[in-house]
Amino acid sequence: MSFGYTKSRQIFKDLNLTLASGHIYGLLGKNGAGKTTLLKHITGLLFPMEGTVTVDGNDAAARSAETLGDIYFLQEEMYTPHLRITDFEKAYAPFYEHFDHDKFGEYLQEFEVENERAYIDRLSHGQKKKVLIAFAIASNTKMLIMDEPTNGLDIPSKSVFRKLMAAGIDDSRLVIISTHQVRDLHSLIDTATILEKGKIILNASAAEITDRLLFDADNTKSDSDEILYEEETPRGIYQVKKNSRHLDSNLDLELLFNAAISNREEFYNIFK
Repeated sequence: MSFGYTKSRQIFKDLNLTLASGHIYGLLGKNGAGKTTLLKHITGLLFPMEGTVTVDGNDAAARSAETLGDIYFLQEEMYTPHLRITDFEKAYAPFYEHFDHDKFGEYLQEFEVENERAYIDRLSHGQKKKVLIAFAIASNTKMLIMDEPTNGLDIPSKSVFRKLMAAGIDDSRLVIISTHQVRDLHSLIDTATILEKGKIILNASAAEITDRLLFDADNTKSDSDEILYEEETPRGIYQVKKNSRHLDSNLDLELLFNAAISNREEFYNIFK
């Protein structure tokens, strides 16, 4: 599909992307790369100028009740009405056929949101986010989309978030997490999707990435043609290399992103 906010400002040109259930996608990109714009197309909040976006075979732009009832989109800019948490649940849960009220209560307890009679708009930013994350996971929609979900959460709450996501997401759900906080979500994401200047330069599973790339550390710089990216740190020089010998290594999403941005054409050739 293609899209631009104006004719002279085109964000996407012939963009192609397929996402499947059973994965937690990490949507990565620099500011202005088009991540939120892409998410809004998937959820039917924006409409392509050319082409189509389909969700489970249905045109997202049609915004049918059936499609919207199976998508939950937690935006970075949160809307919090003047409602108590209990009333928010009563008002919005009926839109989601498989909403789990018991799990919602459990998730609130895990996040230490103890007063369910509190007005959401009067909570701190972090507490608001906890309520909406708990609601999002409890919605049990086929597609769960989160834009920067860990922003505003303290360190213990980020751990709770990862725990709830790991326990509450099964193979029937498709999850997209758009984030800059890759260190917070490294253990959750199983597929990396990198968007750069309106183009998908990588969409691959962790297994596929580590099969083709080697994440390594060294004490000295190297001129090897195998090196795609290297970064000096106080603990040594971290490198991303072509994995020509198919060695095992652990995926580092931050290094992967920096390597992909630095070597767009090389990554295209490796993963095309």
